[in-house]
Amino acid sequence: MRKRILVVDDDMMNLKRTEIVLNKQYEVTLAKSGKEALGLLEKKKIDLVLLDVAMPEMDGIETFKRMKGRYDNIPVIFLTASGEVDDVVNAIKLGAVNYLKKPFVPRDLLDRVTKEFEKQ
Repeated sequence: MRKRILVVDDDMMNLKRTEIVLNKQYEVTLAKSGKEALGLLEKKKIDLVLLDVAMPEMDGIETFKRMKGRYDNIPVIFLTASGEVDDVVNAIKLGAVNYLKKPFVPRDLLDRVTKEFEKQ
């Protein structure tokens, strides 16, 4: 059975690009907000979350904090623009497994996801 990845980003182009990169190897679910992501986590079995930091309403850090305690078994890799590294360092201290700067090289994304699944 293919692993399931939830990609959370408020930018549709980023969502589609990430889906194209991952879709051959993984089952990909897309969410345009932290709130939508939390709702999907309640309904679907998800094996890994790719989470954008900068989103309106509920940013990635807040979404991650709300996941804590309920979805601790799901690894989270943050996707971030270069100016937000401090937020990601804090998220890693909170338990995120990794991060990747946007725009990312498709091979780098696949490598990070593959390495995380190899740990499981």
